[in-house]
Amino acid sequence: MITVTGANGLAGSYIVKEFLNRGEQVRVVVREGSDCTELESVKEKVEWKYADVNNYDALVDALKGSDVVIHTAAVVSYHSADKDLMRQVNVIGTRHVVNVCLQEKVPTLLHISSVAALGKLETSTLIDETATWIDDDTVSDYALTKHHSELEVWRGGEEGLNIIIVNPSVILAPTDFNKSSAQLFGYVWKEKKFYTEGAINTIDVRDLATCCYLLLQEKHFGERFILSHEAISYEVFFKSIANKWNKKPPSIKVSKKWMLLLAKLEAIRSWLTKSKPLITVQTARLAGRKVVYKNDKIKKALNFEFQSIENSIDWCCAEYMKKFENKK
Repeated sequence: MITVTGANGLAGSYIVKEFLNRGEQVRVVVREGSDCTELESVKEKVEWKYADVNNYDALVDALKGSDVVIHTAAVVSYHSADKDLMRQVNVIGTRHVVNVCLQEKVPTLLHISSVAALGKLETSTLIDETATWIDDDTVSDYALTKHHSELEVWRGGEEGLNIIIVNPSVILAPTDFNKSSAQLFGYVWKEKKFYTEGAINTIDVRDLATCCYLLLQEKHFGERFILSHEAISYEVFFKSIANKWNKKPPSIKVSKKWMLLLAKLEAIRSWLTKSKPLITVQTARLAGRKVVYKNDKIKKALNFEFQSIENSIDWCCAEYMKKFENKK
């Protein structure tokens, strides 16, 4: 039995579908009242369990009897107001998952982390799995919680769990424009004018799901793997999407200095309107970064080739157009 926490999310839902397509029995773990739209097509094919990662007793019931737990449940935010929530879900929730796996003798845990949890190399913008974690003022609250959640998983490994950690970059998949990386596609669809310096590292969600399956099949326990196919400038990324839809791409480049100013103005607007800011100081600090996450290790371990960014953009844009046409 493969059990997936946070199965209604972007990564989780595609992992569920990948394992079902491979003939595996799958149990999904979601919170009561969650939006499970992404699981609609497979709702009759999976076993359902309702549990919050911070409800230990419910989690015991949800994970009991699993052969593998794939832990995808997490909160992603760069808004300082969500700091405590991220710690509660990302760190303490992962601690609970690890402890339940140990208690219930679940053999294997695959943890979906993030490239945000990786360390840095002082002399290079190329980052691999060996980079050393440095806790400085460039580290976001989200990155810190994902780093700490990994420490919980490594601790589980020391206590007898078979563990695998994967660190995906920005996950590309067609979903609601208000969710995850889909906001980038929505940004282009609305023909927004601004883009930032720097590059975006991406991974096709289909590749992510396949890598998770293969890593478990080949038992790459006690290791972590970067899942990222390539880096591309924001300018080129947005233009590629715009060209597919005959939209005007963002054309005004905003420097990091201006991003910080906009973030401060946005904080005031957010406070006055009681809404979440579109840009935060943390996202502004990340703007302009030209980091590339190396994928040599996963490619060698699995003899795997990632889909190109062009293929991923083509797929996402085509799927969005199908959704728009179905709504007409």
